[in-house]
Amino acid sequence: MSIARAERLVNLVLCLLSTRQYLTADRIRTIVPGYPEDANPEAFYRMFERDKAELRDLGIPLETGRNNPFDAAEGYRIARRDYELGDIDLEPDEAAAVALAVRLWDSPELTGAAEVALLKLRAAGVDVDQAAPAVVEPRVRTSEPAFATLLAAVQTGRVVTFDYRRPVPAEVRTRTVEPWGVVSWRGRWYLVGHDRDRRAARCFRLSRIVGDAKAVGKPGVVQAPQGEDLLGYVKGIEDDSGQGTLARLWVAKGQAQGLRRRARVVGADVVDGIEGDLLEIELNLPESAAGWIAGFGADVEVLEPEILRKSVYERLLGALAAAEGRAS
Repeated sequence: MSIARAERLVNLVLCLLSTRQYLTADRIRTIVPGYPEDANPEAFYRMFERDKAELRDLGIPLETGRNNPFDAAEGYRIARRDYELGDIDLEPDEAAAVALAVRLWDSPELTGAAEVALLKLRAAGVDVDQAAPAVVEPRVRTSEPAFATLLAAVQTGRVVTFDYRRPVPAEVRTRTVEPWGVVSWRGRWYLVGHDRDRRAARCFRLSRIVGDAKAVGKPGVVQAPQGEDLLGYVKGIEDDSGQGTLARLWVAKGQAQGLRRRARVVGADVVDGIEGDLLEIELNLPESAAGWIAGFGADVEVLEPEILRKSVYERLLGALAAAEGRAS
């Protein structure tokens, strides 16, 4: 099915589901986006008949009827009682999976289009049900600029190239990767695939990609290995050994009071001529605390564990690069 036709069918369902009135074909033509305004009546009716058949094949119940006995033509609507699912009993793990899916795949873009469609219905005098269901578009919301390009490359089997920043040693290198999949773990997005430069499987944290990723070559070139546990691979690389461990920090004298309230002083030291204290703090997930600790800037230096030290350093590098970009 073409994208234009799929969008038209979505608009048609939204229109018929959002009103209690029967809408005639002529009225639907003027309200629902996707039907050409310059098409002759015969072409429109053929298109509309195909759309009705498509909806019925999809199991969407179309009702036909008249709003009053004096109407010249029959109209159409979708009864919510027949369209909506009944009560569903989910196990706790199933409910958690559904909740997570809603959080990941919610996007305002199609909701905006739905609001426009509803506005046109109201403007045309159609009684729109205010309790119309929310529209969800299958598009993951993420702040990583490279996400869309990488996901598209996975779906089309294309090779990708991008500049990748390593925190230790601090350097940026161009990588050429055959992408297998994009996965999320512990609040971060990762690309897993075959690194052509290293000739081995690797995972790349999307937050470390500098600039835009680019898809190169022909589609269908990349074939992901069957049965590969991509999430397990990411977990193996991003070691969990820091969980439930003690973090040791150097904190400048009189600084980072918020951190001091949660830690205990175990010694003193001088760093770059600045006096400070050695602190220990319990962290269940050291890496997840990196953003909080990095916010203290030069007043705090992580000594261990190494995963936390690298994560804080990475964030400081990112803040420096962003500041230099604004200055230029």
